[in-house]
Amino acid sequence: MMANYLLEIGLEEMPAHLVSAAARQLATRVSDFLIDNRVTFETVTEFSTPRRLAVLVSGLANESESIDEEVKGPSAKIAKDSEGNWSKAIQGFSRGQGVTPDDLVLKGDYYYANKHTSGFKTADILIKIGADVISKMNFSTYMKWANNNFLFIRPIQWLVSLLDSQIVAFTLLDVTANAMTRGHRFLADTPIVLEQATDYENALKNAFVVADSAVRKALIVAQIVEIADDNDWTIYLVPNLLEEVNNLVEYPTAFIGNFDAKYLAVPEEVLVTSMREHQRYFEVRDLTGKLQPHFISVRNGNAEFIENVARGNEKVLVARLEDAEFFWREDQKLKISDLVEKLKKVTFHEKIGSVYEHMRRVKMIAEKIRQQAHLPEEYAEKLDRAADIYKFDLLTGMVGEFDELQGVMGEKYALLAGEDAAVATSIREHYLPTSADGALPETAIGSVLAIADKLESILSFFTVGLIPSGSNDPYALRRATAGILRIIDKQKWTIQLAELIAELYELPLNGFKYAKYDEVMTFINGRVAKMLEGTARHDIVEAVLATSSLNVAKLTAIANYIDVKSTESTFKNSVENLARVFNLADKLENEPSIDETKFENESEKALFAASQTLNMTADINQNITQLFSLSKPISDFFDKTMVMVEDETLKNNRLSLLTNITEKASEIADFRLINTK
Repeated sequence: MMANYLLEIGLEEMPAHLVSAAARQLATRVSDFLIDNRVTFETVTEFSTPRRLAVLVSGLANESESIDEEVKGPSAKIAKDSEGNWSKAIQGFSRGQGVTPDDLVLKGDYYYANKHTSGFKTADILIKIGADVISKMNFSTYMKWANNNFLFIRPIQWLVSLLDSQIVAFTLLDVTANAMTRGHRFLADTPIVLEQATDYENALKNAFVVADSAVRKALIVAQIVEIADDNDWTIYLVPNLLEEVNNLVEYPTAFIGNFDAKYLAVPEEVLVTSMREHQRYFEVRDLTGKLQPHFISVRNGNAEFIENVARGNEKVLVARLEDAEFFWREDQKLKISDLVEKLKKVTFHEKIGSVYEHMRRVKMIAEKIRQQAHLPEEYAEKLDRAADIYKFDLLTGMVGEFDELQGVMGEKYALLAGEDAAVATSIREHYLPTSADGALPETAIGSVLAIADKLESILSFFTVGLIPSGSNDPYALRRATAGILRIIDKQKWTIQLAELIAELYELPLNGFKYAKYDEVMTFINGRVAKMLEGTARHDIVEAVLATSSLNVAKLTAIANYIDVKSTESTFKNSVENLARVFNLADKLENEPSIDETKFENESEKALFAASQTLNMTADINQNITQLFSLSKPISDFFDKTMVMVEDETLKNNRLSLLTNITEKASEIADFRLINTK
């Protein structure tokens, strides 16, 4: 008969953004624990609220599976001594396997032990779950409490460990697991004794706790949708906000709050940020999408005295809106030029200098990027102006209070000050993307400024030795690098990033000199390789990365197609012939110069003619196919031609012919790095 097992960890309230991940981790660890201990089960259902993590394991076997295994032992040659007695080797092996030498079976030249390991009662295995599962959980945030060294996401208040109706007691710190859980902190905070593991969800429901996070979220959505329908409103249920609100409550009740319509004169982004980011409210819009002076919040409790709760939330929000209105009014009295001047005294980093100095370097880098991206000269003036001022809003009152709005307020204040719209937009866009898969800049000027700002940060931090290591990346340089690559890819710019960065090391930087070029390029190549993971074999990715184009879309397409070609029978010869060309071409010490009159055999002429057809177009598949089609003429050339002859003129002519091929092939890959073994 199959059993059910409930494990619950009762805690002080956890940070909302960590609850879901913690619940998934617990479910995974419990599953792995049972599998490792050979206990079969059907399903693991996870539960979570702000103050509890739990799993219900269904279809659990009553004992672990037994094991019958055949263990190889010593050879027959050393199994017995000269008198026919069992040797020490065979006796030691037998003891280790829990059998006698006479129990061993001779198969071929070796003795084997047939070993049977009986299963253990599931209850006896589950006693270890505190030490083997709970104490080994990992979190991004830990707490230590009382006089112990144990770390956990929040202090543990109670533990439930129930196998059907049997308590499987274990102790973690000074808390011993039993069958007693707790309801809602305010509505039913009395002990609840569970008779069966399967009683868990209903017992908590009766105590004003909706333990299933998916069910709780569905309730929140249904309540908000009903409010919206009743009032002809549009409510955008932002996924991240909905998840966070769901993890803030155990028993949800949605309600309406209001604020004075006069605050709608403040920029919408400020109001929305105040509601979403600071108060965890959902903003209200009419059916046309226009913001309304209302909000929807979710209470952790029932509807009793909900009017008082709404008034309390309104007071908190109005206090923030009063601040926002004040800063909006006062910031418009400031001059951009004055704020930029004050940036000279704002530290970018103590080892690097001021924000103003960072902006001066970004300005020079931005112009280099504009040129490499082949953007028209008419962009230069706007780009210069944007680079001159783009951080000014850091010193405004609004950004000081709402730092999430840096860039956003810069755009608005720049427009109010009469700045060009493209300049203002780039001030907002230079922060993009703000996450690994976040939105990218739309405009060319904003894209250039975003790349320049991120690239200058990378070069500066590397120069002073602040280089990411392991998982440590306090200045988000990995994200900045990924952002640069994604922006270049989106804009379809043919920027040679390696060449660009090399040029930046020669810039006059008013006393600041970039250093550690090799480390920077290794770091950037590593990020590209990370983005290419899974697109092709590792050696193919490495070969493609050697082209130094660092155009992620192009590199991905090349790696994909070479990976496809690697399954063809001709792949090995094609790659090895190209690799041989690369190796010899490296020996040319002069500028390549081909003289057709100096060809001495037909194989030279044929290879030259074939190489002339190479045309590295935008069609990557065609380029690779053309390169691989050179395999036979290359092979014939090497069969009939000695390249490294004593005659310098002939040698250089032949090396030049090979270099002509590698110059084009290098746009695809360094074929020497592809493994053909």
